[in-house]
Amino acid sequence: MIRLVFALRRRAELSREEFQKYWKEQHAPLVASFATDLDIHRYVQTHTLTDPANDAAQKARGHMETEYDGVAELWWQDERALKEHLQTKTAQRAGAALLEDERKFIDLENSPLWFAYEYPQINPAPETLLAREQSNIVRLFFPLRHKTEISEEDARHYWLTHHGPIVRSHGAASGTLCYRQVHRANSPLDTGVQQARGTKVESYLGHAEAWVDHARLPQSAEARAASKDFIADEHNFIDMSRSTLFFGKEYSVIDKR
Repeated sequence: MIRLVFALRRRAELSREEFQKYWKEQHAPLVASFATDLDIHRYVQTHTLTDPANDAAQKARGHMETEYDGVAELWWQDERALKEHLQTKTAQRAGAALLEDERKFIDLENSPLWFAYEYPQINPAPETLLAREQSNIVRLFFPLRHKTEISEEDARHYWLTHHGPIVRSHGAASGTLCYRQVHRANSPLDTGVQQARGTKVESYLGHAEAWVDHARLPQSAEARAASKDFIADEHNFIDMSRSTLFFGKEYSVIDKR
């Protein structure tokens, strides 16, 4: 499947609470009403938590970008089918209606979006894990850009074949319930969705995502060693000053799995 990742910053006149309330209560039902018109297979909102854990995780890595207010993600079966479907008048009318509503609460210029493919590293079965509001599980979202002295190809390769195994090797000790790498697809579809929104922010190489149970996070020496190893290796390929990291709660709006 192909996934659209939309990292959101709120309009300046809105508080985070106002932004998230409108997004969940007004925009989510609108997206759901167009699920068939746009052939959406999944739609999940991740609402950033206003939590000291965000600052702590960022400070452990050095100076990072300001966290986003949330992330919208939509899934389709495959890129070719999506491209063909978007040419229909029904899909174009639905897309125009959603964009009109996005302008009411999203700072579109500063909210990057791109298509991506996911690579599971630590994966639960069945794949139904969510950081629901009523649970202790939270989702870590880590949009990252690679160091400029490393090529994109080399950064992707390192992330997937070197960093991934390090995280997997510490999965139990770190209390990681699920960990995926989501790499930007460099899809020709990116240009259309970005131009329609006047996007000015450079897309990320992709993002890392992980789910943990805050109530059961290990406090052992092994857990501290895992965190140390994660961060040390991240610095080998990630430009922290052009990346960010935050925790959030998820709201599943559409799920046809």
